[in-house]
Amino acid sequence: MHFHFIAIGGSAMHNLAIALFLKGELVTGSDDEIFSPSKERLEKYGLLPEKIGWTPALINDKIDTVILGMHARIDNPELLKAKELQIPVFSYPEFIYEQTKNQLRVVIGGSHGKTSITSMILHVLNKNNIDHNYMVGAQLEGFDCMVRLSDSSKIAIIEGDEYLSSPIDRRPKFHLYRPNIAVISGIAWDHINVFPTFENYIKQFHIFAESIQDEGALIFCEEDENLNDMVNSNTYLCQLIPYSTHNHIIEQSNTLLIDDKNNRHPIEIFGIHNLQNLKAAQLVCEKIGIDKIDFYQSVSDFKGASKRMELVKANDHSAFYKDFAHSPSKLKATTNALKNQFPERKLVACMELHTFSSLNAEFLKLYSQSMLAADIAYVYYNLETIKHKRLENITEQDVYNAFETPNVKVFTSSDDLQNQLFSENWDNSNLLMMSSGNFDGLDFDSIANKII
Repeated sequence: MHFHFIAIGGSAMHNLAIALFLKGELVTGSDDEIFSPSKERLEKYGLLPEKIGWTPALINDKIDTVILGMHARIDNPELLKAKELQIPVFSYPEFIYEQTKNQLRVVIGGSHGKTSITSMILHVLNKNNIDHNYMVGAQLEGFDCMVRLSDSSKIAIIEGDEYLSSPIDRRPKFHLYRPNIAVISGIAWDHINVFPTFENYIKQFHIFAESIQDEGALIFCEEDENLNDMVNSNTYLCQLIPYSTHNHIIEQSNTLLIDDKNNRHPIEIFGIHNLQNLKAAQLVCEKIGIDKIDFYQSVSDFKGASKRMELVKANDHSAFYKDFAHSPSKLKATTNALKNQFPERKLVACMELHTFSSLNAEFLKLYSQSMLAADIAYVYYNLETIKHKRLENITEQDVYNAFETPNVKVFTSSDDLQNQLFSENWDNSNLLMMSSGNFDGLDFDSIANKII
């Protein structure tokens, strides 16, 4: 079959394109901008468009299906041509469902932890040689492509994002997967440009829970107050399986899981959220048929997903971690995790206000005391990013006031932030850099080599 991707350069879109190519399908695509690493991966498989931009001439009646990415607009000329020719148009979540509708679908949702839980499950399934399909949003170690759609698999593990499906389908992606087993890790308001109120945001997770198939199961974190309230305030027909932080101890900056028989199992990840995520992954794996002993053995060498408390460099007295954290709840959880793991070390935590939500003056107030666990907290944002997103201006004082802790210092120049880091004494200290962006091009490896 011939599949054409409109906006092929997206994180999920380019992986889906590669997955279909590896199945032997004919794949073409287009985009008006393609960045690394999508560009290099598409080029590797001969799928990189010959030219950047939209080309309606590429759309013809020999195309079986068009897959439409969120980056495209509703007046995209290729989309209009496809509609004119009555070619079926799918968003990628719609297409993933169609490809997996006869399989056991496990969908991982939540405002935080989705990628980590999904990654843990994939790691354990691979260790136990269990054939499975998958779709995950981040690049994982040992995976060339983050989508697999084999016809032989009976299980599909899907990371369920709550963001919109496509420019012509405004439903959250995770509403389309119809899971047999669902996980919700927690609910903390995000994407305020799409979900204008917290109540509206919670409603999306309620709809997701209602979409669980007959005789299915909802695995949910009972330690999350918003999620617990939602589950207890509604009636769901599926089985409800609550979970909480896995029992554990920390010895000499190492985390060990404690099982039901009081046995200890060392792991490489740490932090309360990671231990909650691990418990969710364990419950999913039990549902699939993996017993606890096999799970503990398999997860022991799991190092985490890319940019999820990822170690950049370390020595005997210092370490540099990077993390995708950007929302208030993620910021608080990540700084607390690193401080609890290394309580004797000074923690310098840096975060970038980069998303639409984080640069909104009203939403900014939700960051109150979110970096309290850090000894020194640096907050960076780019004034040009605010202009680009067409948001109201916020001042350095606005940011300082929003965080409401004296350990915070605000920067609007990434060079100034880097110079500040170079001036610190890094003896018995840890550095944590948190952003969904890249601090406007700061070279983390270069910084690591200079301070550690």
